[in-house]
Amino acid sequence: MPTVRPDTLIDFAQRLFVAASVPADEADVVARSLVDANLCGHDSHGVIRVPQYVGFVREGKLSAGVALEIIKETPAIVAADGSWGLGQVQAYRLLDRLLPKVKSVGIAGGTLRRCGHIGRLGEYAEWAAERGLALFATVNSHGSGQRVVPPGGTKGRLSTNPICFGAPTPADPLVLDFSTSACAEGKVRVAFQKGERVPPGWILNATGEPTTDPGDLYTDPPGSMLPFGGSQAYKGFGLGLMMDVLAGGLSGGDCTLPDRQMLGRGNSVVFVLWDVVAFGGREHFLDAVGGLTEYVRNTPRAAGVTEITLPGDPERLTRKKRQKEGIPIPDGTWTLLVRLANELNVGIPTADSPAA
Repeated sequence: MPTVRPDTLIDFAQRLFVAASVPADEADVVARSLVDANLCGHDSHGVIRVPQYVGFVREGKLSAGVALEIIKETPAIVAADGSWGLGQVQAYRLLDRLLPKVKSVGIAGGTLRRCGHIGRLGEYAEWAAERGLALFATVNSHGSGQRVVPPGGTKGRLSTNPICFGAPTPADPLVLDFSTSACAEGKVRVAFQKGERVPPGWILNATGEPTTDPGDLYTDPPGSMLPFGGSQAYKGFGLGLMMDVLAGGLSGGDCTLPDRQMLGRGNSVVFVLWDVVAFGGREHFLDAVGGLTEYVRNTPRAAGVTEITLPGDPERLTRKKRQKEGIPIPDGTWTLLVRLANELNVGIPTADSPAA
């Protein structure tokens, strides 16, 4: 696999988007978001998405340079329509509009319909924590992307419907961000591009049989994904169902519907922000959360365990490593990026060697 330094990869992604008629400021937001996902180890939400986003723009499924349309606004809420604009761009516009509200009222909620894929939800939790805010976020796939089966089923009915919570601490923020399916769909796609198997318990083939071949998810008819939770998968599916209810129902977008294309254009979104100052107070919040995290980290460890990790730790450790050594790009992803660059007459960077 080629290894590319983060700044080189951001520049490459930016130039690809600009060549596809995306305004430079929007190209910068999306490119940085995708590369940050790679830095965190979530390659499923990284530059693997560049050809998909560019394809949607070129096909007219997504639009660059469109404004965020405000449907309804009060002192504590914003309901918005993304007009099928680029997801990260519209998501940050919504958060920027919510920020003065949560600082004034103490709590603010926003929804976004008809929005492109907004990327890794943990990114927005980190944004909130930097501003002293706690966050809840979820999305669905606007009624499509029906890959996740209910327990006992053989055909997908829900999208992967992630759930995210974030909170500031005296040190690094806590960021819990996970798909309500056994994994994010993009992780299966990464394995497919690498030519690797996926773990048992992730996917079923088109006939509903367990499989570890990632290609079985992309057949015609398609395979499906299992909810997270193993033998308790009804809990994962129940969470996924409720995230679909909130994202599709509250936003004015769509919940899962029959006869939708497997690959949708983007997301319906829900954000809720809390200002910790407005409730128990910032000092109490940080003291309480700091004591909790320290107590958990000091749990007696089982044999062979070197440390107790908390939500957000794996991403921080991977970011530190990849900032130093570079980002490994799966051969399949790099091939698609090079092909797109050739189509758009964009210069292809030379892969860098890892740092010594």
